[in-house]
Amino acid sequence: MTIESHLQRIRKKIAGGARVIIGLTGAPGAGKSTLAQALLERLAGQAVVVPMDGFHLANVELARLGRADRKGAEDTFDSAGYVALLRRLRAPHADEIVYAPLFRREIEEPIANAIPVLPGTPVIITEGNYLLLDQGHWRYVRELLDEIWFVDIDSELRRERLVARHMEFGRSARAAAEWVERTDEPNARLIESTRVRADYVISIGAS
Repeated sequence: MTIESHLQRIRKKIAGGARVIIGLTGAPGAGKSTLAQALLERLAGQAVVVPMDGFHLANVELARLGRADRKGAEDTFDSAGYVALLRRLRAPHADEIVYAPLFRREIEEPIANAIPVLPGTPVIITEGNYLLLDQGHWRYVRELLDEIWFVDIDSELRRERLVARHMEFGRSARAAAEWVERTDEPNARLIESTRVRADYVISIGAS
C-alpha cells in the first residue's frame, strides 16, 4: 500500500466527524518524525503531531535515577503520563484544548504544554519508539490508537542517520557511534520485536 492509499482510508474515517489517532512506531532513526511531518502536510489543516518524545524524563530526574547514560530506553519516559494524554485525546471535551509536551533536541529536554490540540482536530498523529511495547504502562497505548504503523528502513542507513543526528547535536563522531551501539541499538532490537503487533508496515521510500 502507498502512503496515499493510507491517507484515503483515513479521510474516509474522518468524513463522518470521528477523530482518528494514528501511531507511528519503529526503531530510533527509522524516519518516524519525517513521515509524521509528511502526513501533516498532506492532511493540511486536519491533523496535529503529538510526539511520544515529549514524555522524556528531565535530565535531572534521569541523573537521580541513574539512567542518564541510557536516555531513550523505555524506562526513561513518563509512560503513564503519555497514556493519560492519549486518553484525553481519545475522548475530548467539545470546548477543551489539550496541551501536549514537546522534546527539544537542542537542549535535550521536554517542554511542557508546547503543542495545542484543538477539540475539532480530526486526526492525531503520535510517533515514538514504544507504542507497541506490551509491558508496563506502554501496554495501554495500543488500545487507545486506531492504527499503528511500523516504520521500516535499512538498518545500516538507520544507524548512519543516528550517528549524524547525535553529531548534529554536539557529540563527536566517536561518541556518537558509541552511543548508537551502547544505547540506541539495544532499544532498536526491543522495538523490532514489537513489529508483529503493528497494523501496517511502512517501508521508507513508499509514496
